[in-house]
Amino acid sequence: MNNKFIGDNVLSGLLRKNLILFACVVLFSCAGGDVKQQEYVAVDNKQAEHIFVDSDVESDFKSAVSLIEQEQYAQAVAVLKAVVAREQRLPAPYVNLAIAYSKLDDDKAAEENLINALKLEIGHPVANNELGLLYRRAGKFNAARTAYQNAIKDNPDYLPVKRNLGVLCDLYMHDYGCALEQFEDYLELKPDDKIMAIWVADVKRRLGK
Repeated sequence: MNNKFIGDNVLSGLLRKNLILFACVVLFSCAGGDVKQQEYVAVDNKQAEHIFVDSDVESDFKSAVSLIEQEQYAQAVAVLKAVVAREQRLPAPYVNLAIAYSKLDDDKAAEENLINALKLEIGHPVANNELGLLYRRAGKFNAARTAYQNAIKDNPDYLPVKRNLGVLCDLYMHDYGCALEQFEDYLELKPDDKIMAIWVADVKRRLGK
């Protein structure tokens, strides 16, 4: 399964307020195969205080995001490594570095950088979602579940992780009660999602409801 791209915008060089904007493409599985969907989500960064971001660091970060968009992953890694050498207070560069490494099939480096991001913010939704997907691919289903649950604890409305936890519980762990809970929560937040409505009906059928 291919990985995803996220861009996390460092807020333009002044004092950073407690909001980070995420743009992420999440690849997830369903009974009919893989489905790709793009989500643009804003979430509170509860642990962040006002942080001054050097303009050169911000410029390099944006260049790295552009490189990822252009699928120039090795170049993005080089730029992001320079970014984190100068700025270790924000999770976004670590998350993007992890995604670039994942695209280069270096899951060990991807995991290390996601853990670095989570040391800064244990409930970071995108970092946990990425880590959950990485662990799921490695067959570490309990670890994947923990990562998803860490994201949901602080970000209960973050749809990609609720969907991916539901998929994990359904297809990989056969915990249909967990799957139904996540899918129903997702559908409540996004009631016009016809695919999710089908998933809910399917899990209910298997549970005899």
